[in-house]
Amino acid sequence: MTNAIRVLIADDHSIVREGVRMILESQDDIEVVGEAGNGREALEKARELRPDVVVMDISMPDMNGIEATTKIRAEMPATQVLGLTMHEEEGYVFQLLRAGAAGYVLKRAATEDLVTAVRAARHGEAFLYPSVAKLVVKDFLDRASTTEKADTLDGLTPREQEVLTLIAEGATNMEISKQLFISIKTVQTHRAHIMEKLNLHDRSELVRYAIRKGLIEA
Repeated sequence: MTNAIRVLIADDHSIVREGVRMILESQDDIEVVGEAGNGREALEKARELRPDVVVMDISMPDMNGIEATTKIRAEMPATQVLGLTMHEEEGYVFQLLRAGAAGYVLKRAATEDLVTAVRAARHGEAFLYPSVAKLVVKDFLDRASTTEKADTLDGLTPREQEVLTLIAEGATNMEISKQLFISIKTVQTHRAHIMEKLNLHDRSELVRYAIRKGLIEA
């Protein structure tokens, strides 16, 4: 087939390989050029066949799919890898994506999802099964929120934020010590660190900072 997408299927279950082959070869623009039953064989076949896309299971003997993906992407950057697995856990998703996979499709996915994913991978585009995409988006938002919060408060630790809020509200070192169950010396240390991080010099400046950041009301 001229300009067909050349695909290598790697899965340790022959019945899965047969099913994937049938789905892909029903498409005019896709050609299955080989199969592998474990990660090491997938790497060897990829070196030999130089496919456009490797459809890669994660859980395989003699080198798992994540390690095989890492090696294939390092040695053959023109070959894309598409994860195909029953695992939907967040850990598997991020391990495979960090290894360099272009996408991730669950074995229970519809036929058209697999075909669409292979075509997307061929062009270096990301394809994530909807439930997997939700995990990725959630992780991104969680990280963004954490980063934004840290940036917003100029790197203050949660404990320093607590101390700053209490100082701004007029609490004495003794009162802060009792409320947070820490020693007065620790309160003083936190206060010094806060002043240094924020480049502030007295309580009035701390109060203005706390108001500006929404820690207390004016």
